[in-house]
Amino acid sequence: MITLALDASTYQGTVAVLDDSRVAAEGIATMRGHDAERFLPAVEDTLRRSGRQLADVDRIVCGGGPGSFTSLRIAASLAKGLAVGADIPLYSVSSLALIVAGNVQPDRARESRRYLAVLDALRGDCFAATFEHVGSDVISRGALRLFPKADLEPAALSERATVVGPGHGEGWLPLARGAALLIATLSDQGPVNLGLWEPTYGRHPEAQAKWELAHGQRLPR
Repeated sequence: MITLALDASTYQGTVAVLDDSRVAAEGIATMRGHDAERFLPAVEDTLRRSGRQLADVDRIVCGGGPGSFTSLRIAASLAKGLAVGADIPLYSVSSLALIVAGNVQPDRARESRRYLAVLDALRGDCFAATFEHVGSDVISRGALRLFPKADLEPAALSERATVVGPGHGEGWLPLARGAALLIATLSDQGPVNLGLWEPTYGRHPEAQAKWELAHGQRLPR
């Protein structure tokens, strides 16, 4: 089973080609600060270095957020375009899950461990969700939540979980290669409906929030 995995929930997009659970190749792309789009070239380069072509891919996995609004839309649009164009099923996984799954090592002899994965949500808040690393799987142990940053450590303590993510601990980032430890989740959820799926942004984008605050009303659709 060849998997092409993508994530761009932060300003660093990541790509991985997996041969079953083995990482055949991976790459990164900075998602802002350039005058040219870098994510598609990173996907093409990672496929080339893996010795595979898009026609060899059995499934595409895309980090579904939460995270950076613009970066998520770029990754989702690219993943959907590739899936439609090459008739490949598309699966979505939590980008918070990829923080844990992309950084822990499979180890069936190790006791399970809980993590509270977090990403900055701006406005003094963070997105967070709890996951458990068990052997070669990372399993969700709670729904996506929006926390004031001051409440993060008490929440982790109450759940006996370690806080991980950009700016916390070792600064773990969401990594596309983590899809290798989320196979059980992929199998349970099945592929997305390509006509309806979009990332989970977690909240309205910052520009929309500022407009609504300045005008005292919801942004017209």
